[in-house]
Amino acid sequence: MLDPEASADENYVTVPRGGPIYISDMVGPLTKVADFEVSIFHELERLKAELSSDSLEMFDDEISIEDLKIICEEELVAQAFEEAFKDDELGILNNKGPDKSKTNKRKRKKKNTVDEHYFLKVEQLAKVKEKQEEEKAAARLHSFNGSCSSSHSAPTSSSKSGRMISLKSVSLGTKVRAVNTREHIAVQFPEAILCVEIYHYKKTWTKTQEFLVLGRQFLTEMRDKIYCITDEIMKKTGKNDPSGFFLVEDVFCNDFRHPSATDYSKPILDWLQDSRSEAVEKWESIASGELPQKQKALFGSKIGPQLPHFKTIQMQKTRFCDLRFRLGAGYLYCHQGDCKHLVVIRDMRMIHPEDVQNRAAYPLITFQPKLRFQKCSVCKIFKAVKVTVDDKWAAENPCYFCELCYYMLHYVDGSLLYDDFSVYEYLHE
Repeated sequence: MLDPEASADENYVTVPRGGPIYISDMVGPLTKVADFEVSIFHELERLKAELSSDSLEMFDDEISIEDLKIICEEELVAQAFEEAFKDDELGILNNKGPDKSKTNKRKRKKKNTVDEHYFLKVEQLAKVKEKQEEEKAAARLHSFNGSCSSSHSAPTSSSKSGRMISLKSVSLGTKVRAVNTREHIAVQFPEAILCVEIYHYKKTWTKTQEFLVLGRQFLTEMRDKIYCITDEIMKKTGKNDPSGFFLVEDVFCNDFRHPSATDYSKPILDWLQDSRSEAVEKWESIASGELPQKQKALFGSKIGPQLPHFKTIQMQKTRFCDLRFRLGAGYLYCHQGDCKHLVVIRDMRMIHPEDVQNRAAYPLITFQPKLRFQKCSVCKIFKAVKVTVDDKWAAENPCYFCELCYYMLHYVDGSLLYDDFSVYEYLHE
């Protein structure tokens, strides 16, 4: 199992940003890694055919970045006044003549309407600026050669493609922790990456880990990276059980790597066979809910969900690409007898050049909350390793102790002073 404190043997690697979009109760259709890869390749071929066609002619009339001019507010006001004065001067020149009364009337009219005229010009130029801002925002999506204009003839598809400059983000990646390994195994292409989430065994709504796993990796490789405090407790008490299984759709994936491992799925399959009617009733209740069950009792409907035909396979011989699953669906991981975790395959994508290209680095942990530890209640310095309950000499109940403080309080010359309390090994919160 993964040791969360083994930071000395770990470094940080960069993986592309992005990832699954979480939508509550959103479950995808039944699929496989191979089906996903085929659909991606078909989509890429379709895009290549579309790019090689003459569909890029729509960009011919686009404005180039060099043609854009940014006009500030001060320039707009100055230009408005300049044009307004120019119009007034032209009007005065056109009205020169012997009739002085008309000239005086025009001056009085000009005095009353000049402000409105200026404001009208400013509003017109403000609309010009707004339009230029919209064109500038649209031009940010792609860049064109400055020689492109509507007066030129339409270039060929190859020249159009050459004009398009791909935009690369300066912050494509985010750093995650990876276990140091001197072994380097090149990733085989094409390769799919799955995002798998593990949830808490009691707080089923709390995610405890998130992995990036390769489609060609075995399920046991991910199981060995799953951290659960139950495993640590069972190891300390000497009762560790290496058995376990993943239940994905109707397939039990049992771990038989250890000689002492047992088949956890056998009692379940035996019960399904011996109590068929009870199993069907429970399955219908789970799959349909209470309301459809009441409707069935009232109307006598015989149509309902069918009980799956469960089967078992060996986890150590099963890859993720061998399974059929639904993105967003909840599956089961069971270990140490009855410790159950919800497992969700949240996302699936093809490997990216910015991804880690070393197969030995996967499964890659992309999320794991920091563990919280209690300090010794006596010295307040060292990390607690034991916790006592109903301890009459302890200041608190329960009370946390480091190794030194626990033996100084409870032992004299190697002999326990009193034993009317309970003591347990403490790991973390």
